[in-house]
Amino acid sequence: MELYIDIRWLLERQAEVLPKHPSVHDFSSLVAAVGRHRVNTPHVGAVVDESWRAAALMHAVIRLRPLPARNALFGAAVVISYMSAAGEALDPPYGALIDLARDIDAGRADAYDAADRIRSWRV
Repeated sequence: MELYIDIRWLLERQAEVLPKHPSVHDFSSLVAAVGRHRVNTPHVGAVVDESWRAAALMHAVIRLRPLPARNALFGAAVVISYMSAAGEALDPPYGALIDLARDIDAGRADAYDAADRIRSWRV
């Protein structure tokens, strides 16, 4: 199933996950995240599936920082919400999603690495 989301979907997730925190301060980052998850051929030989799309969203949210704070939490929540909406259940090991968010934030993991990890957590 190919599930494409829009900015409204991201804003709804932000309101669910961080209802008492400041609102989005850079909407262009959300536009970039939406556009990136829609790319069908990120590079030659890359597997494009729901894990790739979730990873692209997470990577863009964490690296582009659309919120004034808590972007890693938002990115992790987007992965869980996106995969669930796409009909894919995830069961990451304890702390693995947070480790992935930290690795992305520190530049130790790119979207391809994130997609591989997310793919390995599918049930």
